[in-house]
Amino acid sequence: MRAPRADAARNRDQLLAVATRVFASADGEPSMRAIAREAGVGIATLYRHFPTRESLVDAVYRDQVVRLTSGARDLLGRLAPAAAMRRWMDLFGDWIAAKNGMLDTLLAMIESGEIAHARTRSELLAAITAILDAGRAAGDLRSDVAAEDIAASLIGIFTVAPRPEHEARAGRLLDLLMDGLRPPARPA
Repeated sequence: MRAPRADAARNRDQLLAVATRVFASADGEPSMRAIAREAGVGIATLYRHFPTRESLVDAVYRDQVVRLTSGARDLLGRLAPAAAMRRWMDLFGDWIAAKNGMLDTLLAMIESGEIAHARTRSELLAAITAILDAGRAAGDLRSDVAAEDIAASLIGIFTVAPRPEHEARAGRLLDLLMDGLRPPARPA
């Protein structure tokens, strides 16, 4: 199988980015036509890259998971672990928000086994663990916190303060969570 042409790859990347943005801002599931229109391409171009709604949802979902897992490594490469953790929490919020406009399709795909929820969970917990381990070694994150606890906290935060409409509240709650992840100050 040969590699896609550069313009085809750009179109696909643009469609993924636009679909992610449209899904994140939608109240319900947007039409494929609305996504194509927002991307500035014809519906045939969208269907050439993503022949079904499920194939588009799958691609957006997997792209977001890759962004989260590689994002953890990238953030650790340029930020202190606590700062990397806080920024990663924002990426997690973006991932949750992107699910808004594709939730029904996504749930059906998980139910049918088309998307392996357990594998995604493992990948996300590994990303959190990598940041936690670096933070523990640097002494700027607590040693008694599990990745599962952070994931549960993040889901709770983004449930009560969904993005984008509650961005400020979500930010405050994430900052509170980060305060709880820092080791207690040592007495002088």
